[in-house]
Amino acid sequence: MLQVFLVRHGETQWNAERRLQGQSDSPLTAQGELQAKQVGERLKSYGITHIISSDLGRTQQTAAIIAECIGCSVQTDPRLRELNMGVLETRILSELTAEEEGWRQSLVDGTCEGRIPQGESMSEVASRMRQALDACKALPAGSRPLLVSHGMALGTLLNTLLGLPAWAERRLRLRNCSLSRVDFQHSPWLADGWIVETAGDVAHLGVVTESASQ
Repeated sequence: MLQVFLVRHGETQWNAERRLQGQSDSPLTAQGELQAKQVGERLKSYGITHIISSDLGRTQQTAAIIAECIGCSVQTDPRLRELNMGVLETRILSELTAEEEGWRQSLVDGTCEGRIPQGESMSEVASRMRQALDACKALPAGSRPLLVSHGMALGTLLNTLLGLPAWAERRLRLRNCSLSRVDFQHSPWLADGWIVETAGDVAHLGVVTESASQ
């Protein structure tokens, strides 16, 4: 059985400001750096053999902190990037017009193939995320990889592993530096292939702030 661990990046400046990031970027806050250290400390005993990160700055920063904790090098994979949020990237949530908020809501309310103008659909994100996950099956036997990615991207991946559409209503909260695990297995009581073992675990973080829920 192959176990793959999933971590969302730590809190960023734009998370704290409630600003839309997408594939634009901002650095981790001091709280985000602490969160990365906390999940890194937790992962010390997990036997992680590979860290594979989105190539965006906030995930690479998170992955580097985790790598320092567990003594593992970091590779990057652009397929693990966040959803491209098109014309709304860098915008503050409270300043969106009604039309713009409708575009944003189409990503989370179950709208089939909703998207922000010049951005990606959830199906497009899920496709590349699944490719990145499936690539883990080619790692040497006994590998325990960690993928460091983003909230929307990880959420739509988990949706599809559960048999839901990529664009299903967003009802799984993945806070900053939450830990999830998916397994590739063959069980008489589960469908063959990928299953979700845990999702959004924040036991290592202690008190969770509201900005971490975005």
